[in-house]
Amino acid sequence: MALGELERAVMAQLWAAPGPLTVREVHDRLDRELAYTTVMTVLGRLAKKGVVRQERDGKAYRYAAASTREQLAASLMLDALGDVGEDRTAALVAFVDRVGPEEAAALRAALQAAPAPAGPPEVPQPRVDGEQSGPES
Repeated sequence: MALGELERAVMAQLWAAPGPLTVREVHDRLDRELAYTTVMTVLGRLAKKGVVRQERDGKAYRYAAASTREQLAASLMLDALGDVGEDRTAALVAFVDRVGPEEAAALRAALQAAPAPAGPPEVPQPRVDGEQSGPES
């Protein structure tokens, strides 16, 4: 689920705000000539995607980001990795090849600090007589 340029601009306003905003407040903060209804449509789509929370405030709605900018970026990166199919490793290597030294150092530090992943699930091994060993054995 990638975000378009206008969606990113709207999200930037929500992240910068101290609290939830109305459509009018988002519209007024954007540095572009847009119809009020366009901003309302974008916020509605972002709410359907689960990127923003929609809260009733009288007859209007207020909108707030459902996650931080960093959490959304991580989610988008995982979505992109899901789209490459089987060869996620090649995609990760290509990504690392494109980041600068500071980002590469941050990735190394994060990987070292992360808990060790759980091992692969245990696969029952065939017994010598050809029957599968498993919970019943």
